[in-house]
This record gives sequence, structure tokens and C-alpha cells, in this order.
Amino acid sequence: MSNSALPLVISAPEPRTLDLIFTARQLARLKAHYRIVETTADGVAKLPADVLAEVRYIIGQPPISPETLDRMKALRCVFNVETNLINNMPYETLFARGIHVVTTGLVFAEPVAELGLAMALNLARGIVDADLAFRQGQELWGGDGNQTARLLSGADVGIIGFGDLGRALNRLLSGFRTRTKVFDPWLPPSILIDNGVEPASLDEVLSTSDFIFVVASVTSENQGFLGADAFAGMRKGAAFILLSRAGVVDFPALMAAVKSGHIVAASDVFPEEPLARDHPVRALPGFLRSAHRAGALDIAFKRMGDMVLEDMDLIDRDLPPLRSKRAERETVSRMRSKPADRN
Repeated sequence: MSNSALPLVISAPEPRTLDLIFTARQLARLKAHYRIVETTADGVAKLPADVLAEVRYIIGQPPISPETLDRMKALRCVFNVETNLINNMPYETLFARGIHVVTTGLVFAEPVAELGLAMALNLARGIVDADLAFRQGQELWGGDGNQTARLLSGADVGIIGFGDLGRALNRLLSGFRTRTKVFDPWLPPSILIDNGVEPASLDEVLSTSDFIFVVASVTSENQGFLGADAFAGMRKGAAFILLSRAGVVDFPALMAAVKSGHIVAASDVFPEEPLARDHPVRALPGFLRSAHRAGALDIAFKRMGDMVLEDMDLIDRDLPPLRSKRAERETVSRMRSKPADRN
């Protein structure tokens, strides 16, 4: 088959790059089976008419206007490799035309869940603080260094949100024999029960848990929904671990709850990233910080390449994509998660 006869792919994956997403072998396979037109997200609409008319796949999440989409007569699928669905394209028209919009966010579930587990164990056992004290010659030995320590094993755990990340986290926690309650208003109770967790209200999760993991996406309905009342309703000394997006939390209220000594907390995400050098959370005792690095592993990015190539192959054979997660008509317009600024 001549190169001109190969299906056309527009590549605009920023903030990712093709080299980040694909191994050398995967990228060679991509280029062997498809013509690749590389551009920026804002450059997609400016591409020549013949390119837009022929494009079968888009790798990326560029803004697409109804007018631009109308020119994409052969489009079959948009592969969102940033993984946050944002309201920058006419989803209703895409759905009406049978064009898939999918995300590769599943690749981040296990890496983020592992870091969340590590954060919980650190908050339970004070690992980082103990290490810093040791370096400074101020370590406390034996029981003297465990005045606030506790076990994760057998603890009461709450999970807010139960998508791919929540399920990956639950699998890790199963080895700790936790009693796990889950609040997710988008899932029926039977799905939670089938996953071995107890469906619960938000108030119940907050008030009965020793450890609370927040893995819910930001939607039009839940921005800032975890505020001062939520933190006040938590058990004294409970650990609050934020892994999804800072937009679901009233961050000043979270810091106030930690500063008062009512709870301890950990977060991999923040309201502004990078965080200002003088932001008060940097010096807040009882708050464990991570610079949005939970999922940013090379192995996770390279798994995206596998997902994209396998789903392209399925769609080429007039089958539905199975590796990537498809956007749903009923929920995609509600998503409000802020896209990442970097890899």
C-alpha cells in the first residue's frame, strides 16, 4: 500500500508528545500503518481542507469547532491522551455521527493508587517525619516514636469516587483487610457490592472512616463540595488523601482543618500548579505533599501507545474500541477537571 493510501492521523497530543506516548517500536508501527500529520492543538483548525477531509483519527484533545468537525468527513475516533475530558468539542454532534471520543486514563489508575497507598501508610506511621528527625539527630526510638502511629490493616476506609482509580485503590487495600465504604452518586449500589465495598452516603463515609481517599473527578455538580463542614464531620485524627483533582476540595478549608489538628492530610494535586513558592501549604505540619507526580511514570505513558494502537486496529476493522474508555453522552458535558499543564 502506498503511503498516500494509508489512513490519516492528526497528532496534536500536547501536553504529551508522540515520543512520550509511544516506544520506538510502537511509533514505527504507527508510522507504518498511518500517515501522520503533526500540529499543535490550536493548529488543527488551520490544517488544509484535504487533510481535514481525510483524517480518520486524532491523537490529542484539541479544540474542535462545529465548523471544523463538519469538514472532518472521515473522522472515526478522537484519542484523548491528556485523559481529562473537557468541553472543547461538539460532543452531541460527535455522538450523532458515531464518532468515538475515548481517553487513555486507565493507564494512570495503578500508579496513582500505589502512591495513594504510600501516602496513607506514611500518615499512619510518620515515615517521612521520622526520617527527617533521624537526619537531624532528633529521632525517637521504639515506642517513643510511635505516639501517633496506627495501623492501616483492619482500618475503616472511605473512598469518594469509584471509577478506574477507585477500583485500583480498592484492589490494593484488599490485602490490608480494610472495612471500606464508598460514596459515588454515579454508580448503582450493586456495582459497589460486587467490588466488595459497602455503598454509603457522603456523610457516612466522612464520619466513620480512619482514612479517606478522594478519587472523584471534578464535575459541574461537585466543585468544592468537600469544605469546612465535611472536614469538621470527620473523625479526629483521620487521614484525608486527595488524589484526583483539587477542584473537588475547598483547599483553604482543608488547610484550616489540618492546621487545627483535627485531621492530617496528603495531596498530589493543588489549586494552582506549579504552586507558588510562598503558598502556606508548603510549611503546614500534618500535610504530606507530592507535586502531581502520582501517575507520571514512563511505563504508564507507554501503555497509552498500546491502547491507541490496539483500538485503532479494532476501529479499522469496524469494531468498537475496547482498550480506551469511551466518553458517555450523559456525563461528558459535566466534566470539569483541569487538564495538566505538563507531562
